[in-house]
Amino acid sequence: MTVLTTHTPATTTATETETGLVCPVRGRTAPQAASPSAPQVRPPAPAPAAGFTERYLLDPSVNADPYGYLNSLRDHDPVYWSAMHRAWLVTGHAQLMHCLRDPAVSAERVRPLMDAVPEGAREDAERAFAILSRWMVFNDAPQHRRLRQVFQEQFAARAIGRYRAFVERATRAMLARRAVPGRIGDLVADIARPLPALVFARWLGVPQAHGPSFWYWNARVGDLVLGAAQEEREYRTSLQSLVNLDDYLADLVRQRRADPKDDLISAVLAGGQIGSSVSEEEFVGMLTQMAFAGGETTSNLIVNTVLALLEHPDELAAVRDDPQLVSMAVEEAMRFDGPSKMSIRTAARDFDLDGRSVRAEDRLFLVTAAANRDPARFPDPDLFSVRRGSASHLGFGFGAHFCIGAALARLVTGAVVDVLVREYPGLELLPEQHAWQPSLLNRALTALPVRY
Repeated sequence: MTVLTTHTPATTTATETETGLVCPVRGRTAPQAASPSAPQVRPPAPAPAAGFTERYLLDPSVNADPYGYLNSLRDHDPVYWSAMHRAWLVTGHAQLMHCLRDPAVSAERVRPLMDAVPEGAREDAERAFAILSRWMVFNDAPQHRRLRQVFQEQFAARAIGRYRAFVERATRAMLARRAVPGRIGDLVADIARPLPALVFARWLGVPQAHGPSFWYWNARVGDLVLGAAQEEREYRTSLQSLVNLDDYLADLVRQRRADPKDDLISAVLAGGQIGSSVSEEEFVGMLTQMAFAGGETTSNLIVNTVLALLEHPDELAAVRDDPQLVSMAVEEAMRFDGPSKMSIRTAARDFDLDGRSVRAEDRLFLVTAAANRDPARFPDPDLFSVRRGSASHLGFGFGAHFCIGAALARLVTGAVVDVLVREYPGLELLPEQHAWQPSLLNRALTALPVRY
């Protein structure tokens, strides 16, 4: 059994290497040397549009406000070969939808992660990467479908609805303790980060006393998956943390077999598929992915939704007048300024995309932040409107890899927004410059100073 120790949960500031990005989580990126297979020569691109100049996606001004540049990039060429990023930047809605449907576009990312591990840490890596190979997010069909179907029923909106009362109670209790009306605070630290952590731990069945170690391991797994680990020592810590997380969840699964509770693990075990269509080892591996990936996306969605409402007073007033608009406000925030800017895929074989020849092993940056503001799909795309009435954004992905935790993220975010708009009439932004985490993947504020 894994021995739990006490740690202070840490926020990962990851250096997202351009070989290992997979989930909308925290981090930053530094340029990397091109891999031997990375193509350097491409068919001629369209002549640059007047005023268009390619920029590095982590240029501080682009990272702080990416939409102007992404709009110009999409208008210039929605399928653009970037020698700077050594990847295809897919920014058009139709083109990105094509990629999400096409089996030639692969989600498998374990091998590049393994290649990044320093030689001295390789001896510790074998089991850790076996765990990563069981993550749904790293698998294509039919393996992905087989793994996902085990969880499908428990992630449906109806099943997640069973947790609504708990989420609403937890939201009100945390706001009452941390967000006293009139007090100045930080919405990220006060609510947006701790609440999803609490909810996801309860949903998985992790006892509150184990939370510090559990979330510490998750943060270190983020260092590994997103490339923040640079030194051999950091890799060893991250690899061991993934193994610790897997051991802990395996223990929890054994406990739930003997003594079921009202949580996700018990519900899936009751379905009878673990040990038949999916092995227990695979089940535990998938739990490590869910533990790692879920809380951060929800945290950033909460912050970005509240920020969008506070920056658009007329829309905030509309939601206050009609709380039925809360769910629509969450969907519009997901489109307008969602928690994820892109996902990364690899070409499994040669194929054509919008007249471009994509080669096997090419990387594709699927820039959902740009596709969600494509005027060919969304009228007035740079306008934040809670009455837009369209949930066809790509903020949660699409198709086989549509975010399995979307219903829970919507539930938690909606609960926070509902309480804030109803019970905090004086909620306002403080006049401070917002700092966005440097990240290719994330759209995440480091803090959101407000007066409650």
